[in-house]
Amino acid sequence: DEMNLHVPQTEETRAEIKELCLVPNNIVSPQKNGPLMGIVQDSLAGVYKLCRRDTFIDKELVQNLMLWVPNWDGVIPQPAILKPRPRWTGKQIISMVIPPEISLYSKEDKLDNPRHDAGLLIQSGELMYGLLKKKSVGAAAGGIIHLCYNELGPEGAMAFLNGVQQVVTYWLLNTGFSIGIGDTVPDKATINKIQEHIDEHKAEVARLTAQATANELEALPGMNVRATFENKVSMALNMARDQAGTSTMKSLKDSNNAVTMADSGSKGSSINISQMTALVGQQIVEGKRIPFGFKYRTLPHFTKDDYSPEARGFVENSYLRG
Repeated sequence: DEMNLHVPQTEETRAEIKELCLVPNNIVSPQKNGPLMGIVQDSLAGVYKLCRRDTFIDKELVQNLMLWVPNWDGVIPQPAILKPRPRWTGKQIISMVIPPEISLYSKEDKLDNPRHDAGLLIQSGELMYGLLKKKSVGAAAGGIIHLCYNELGPEGAMAFLNGVQQVVTYWLLNTGFSIGIGDTVPDKATINKIQEHIDEHKAEVARLTAQATANELEALPGMNVRATFENKVSMALNMARDQAGTSTMKSLKDSNNAVTMADSGSKGSSINISQMTALVGQQIVEGKRIPFGFKYRTLPHFTKDDYSPEARGFVENSYLRG
């Protein structure tokens, strides 16, 4: 709608503006002592995929990828597999982009260990084990970008950001990455398990409704009977969603593209996947179930004073089932 231009008049002003507005100088913010910029979306999903143990790259693609490595010295590393054909791992390619001054050790969970490729270890620029995800290459304090900025300055951080994105994007262009409806379809055993969880907790809600109707429901401390009923029903329905979601996530393979996106932090989360695959779950408005509107009901399809899960905003189908 409009454009403004300020033209610096003196050399001092030019120097000041260059110092204040230069992008590399603003990678790390003094406000939060962490990077404001990080790798996102396709590059983030790509770097996660590239670091997997089952990623191997042939000589032709490795030579093409090397051209995108910043300050490459012209030496291709030894292949991880020599016979029957030379193959390089994705970790070797990423290690070419990480500066040799960088060392990083991260253990998110007590159970993380190198055998499962969990956690992260970078030793003098070599990625030993682990997968690069949002925590390590995103806009997060203590990640690789933050370390590059501290150790090598703004230009070093910018070189890493540019290099890793160019290498990963070129590799992804050759490998491909797409998400389809097949990534959200659970197997038959999982569908049955999801239905069991839903039926179990709907029966629990029916039992609570019968208790409340018969005036047998005991009020919780600091609540009346109606608030107690709503609280217990919400807990039961949330439990149904969580258990169904857990069953779904366990059934999906690591190679599933939706899981790759959620795990890497590029887009979505496990809740989004469980809503697509298992069930959407209870809809909450202002911390409560959907309230009654016109004539003591939520929609004309329901009878008056219907407190059942469906009548108060519980969606037991997934987005896939409609």
